[in-house]
Amino acid sequence: MERKLFIKKMALLALVPSVFIAACSNQEKSNSDAAKGKPQTYTCPMHPQVIKNEMGTCPICGMDLVPFEKNSNDKALKIDEKRQALANITTVMIGTGNLSGAKQLNGRLVVNPEQSSYISSRIAGRIEELYIRETGVKVAKGQPLYKLYSEQLATLQQEYLMAVAQEKQFQGDKIEQQIVASAKQKLLLYGQSENQIKQIVKTQKKDPYVVFYAPEGGVVAELSVTQGQYVTEGNPILRLEGYGQLWVEADVYPNEAKNIKMGQEVKVVIAGWEDQPQEMTISFITPALQSGTQLTQIRGSIPNPQQQWQPGLQANVFLPSESKSNVLTLPVDAVVRDGKGMHVWIKAGKDSFEPRLVKTGQENNNEVEISEGLKNGDQVVVTGAYLLYSEYILKKGKNPVEGLKIK
Repeated sequence: MERKLFIKKMALLALVPSVFIAACSNQEKSNSDAAKGKPQTYTCPMHPQVIKNEMGTCPICGMDLVPFEKNSNDKALKIDEKRQALANITTVMIGTGNLSGAKQLNGRLVVNPEQSSYISSRIAGRIEELYIRETGVKVAKGQPLYKLYSEQLATLQQEYLMAVAQEKQFQGDKIEQQIVASAKQKLLLYGQSENQIKQIVKTQKKDPYVVFYAPEGGVVAELSVTQGQYVTEGNPILRLEGYGQLWVEADVYPNEAKNIKMGQEVKVVIAGWEDQPQEMTISFITPALQSGTQLTQIRGSIPNPQQQWQPGLQANVFLPSESKSNVLTLPVDAVVRDGKGMHVWIKAGKDSFEPRLVKTGQENNNEVEISEGLKNGDQVVVTGAYLLYSEYILKKGKNPVEGLKIK
């Protein structure tokens, strides 16, 4: 309950500058419209569905209503100096400069499937003993995994013993030698080792039990059987994941993907291991966007010999970008991005602000190139742009860039 109250309080505090701006302009706007004889509507800053034709309070929360300029076609937003200071609205005169650096992409470490081993049953039988019974366990190469009881295996062993005995009676016969070799090969294919086959010949006894060992080391990621279960030939037993090499996947927007090439070298920094940057070669670029997003992915691999990193860790991928000179640049936060496009706010007068559609080019973590929509010397809002955006929607009930075109 305390957490919910805290979240509500923080949400109200976040709206204070916008609400205060609207509330402060309430009286002056009302007087101006009354003098011109224009009909004025009012709405609640917290509940925009409440619209009235006269000043008052919100029937839901009791907050004072503010002017709602739904029918106005004026793109300018009027805010006096006092309210600009309260909302921390600052501007800068845009000019040309140099733009360089690296673009940071959000990524993560994932398992490299090429490092995984899939172990299935070589022969039908019953799992007499399962040595690994849980996932997440580390397994070394050659470690016993399970013991299988198989009547089929016992039959093959008996055939091999008979073939060996027959060969002794006809020593040097090539056909008998081929029969022995064929019977031995069957046992090898069904998981018997050379030592086990020699032991069968030595004891002259068939053994229906066979122990299967890990062909590679790794971590048990999936266990598909239980002890006592009967399995058929090819039945999956378990899956081992190797962490000696991991994939790095990073999300990329379509406009960024055009600057990325296969074989390109990039820097990777693992969260928590900033002092150990890794060099990675991009080996794959996803050809389609992810479902429900406007993102594609790039992928590469990095070594992890000490297995200090686990799949799921956050990784930042830095794409080197070419340096540009004599380009118009702005801080990244000065550009408002929404479904209608990208725009900035221009200071058109002492207390007047107007939206302006722009096109962007290259950008890094701090700055973005403005390729179209602005000219050298324009006074652009650099802090408080999103506040002006929400204030415009609140007061006028529409997106500020509706009907705008890039100049």
